[in-house]
Amino acid sequence: MIINALIVEDSRLARNELKELIKDYPIINLLGEAENVDKGIELINSTKPDLLFLDINMPEKDGFQLLEELDEVPMVIFTTAFDEYAIKSFEYNALDYLMKPISNKRFEQALAKITERLKQQINTNNTQHKLTDNSQIFIKDGEQCWLVKIADISLFEIVGNYTRVYFNDNKPLLYKSLNQVEEKLPINTFFRCNRQQIINTNHIKNVVPWFSGKLKLEMNNGEEVEISRRQSQSFKERLSL
Repeated sequence: MIINALIVEDSRLARNELKELIKDYPIINLLGEAENVDKGIELINSTKPDLLFLDINMPEKDGFQLLEELDEVPMVIFTTAFDEYAIKSFEYNALDYLMKPISNKRFEQALAKITERLKQQINTNNTQHKLTDNSQIFIKDGEQCWLVKIADISLFEIVGNYTRVYFNDNKPLLYKSLNQVEEKLPINTFFRCNRQQIINTNHIKNVVPWFSGKLKLEMNNGEEVEISRRQSQSFKERLSL
């Protein structure tokens, strides 16, 4: 197993320290480094890394802004000298959080998490630039941010020109249209119920016959979704109902 990684960090000293740590782990293939967000995004889009060592506090744009600009987010390990970000970063579902200066022990622990996550993704099919159940997306709504695994999302719903995303007990807005979202979703997992909503079929609790040949879905999170009459037949065929 080889882990292709990038460093996005404004401090040359911190980049060099990370590279020294990485040298002891042949499993990590360092694809490159960037000193700011804009260059980091260029590198990420061109190299498609498995892992990102990402500084949070950088001039002009911070690490969270970088993640916001990505369609698909690789595994992320935040690196920073400011412990105020520690709790927040785990709320964003970062793979790990390393305080500078980074010790060998903490780096080894982070690497163990990386290899475990990659084992889970080893058989994932990433063809045609589609997201998969193991892919994750970055969502920023106001002051809150999340890195969300696609499999954990139960429902996408139109709100004006944007899309509300339902996962766990959260319902943030994603600043993309539902049609843009649908183009990236794995078709074996997600189903367009009507013009307004797309559901994750793995999160369905119950299917109820509804008026005029329609179906109503009761989701695991308590939400109820009505399948349009046009889509109900497709849904029945898909689930062999």
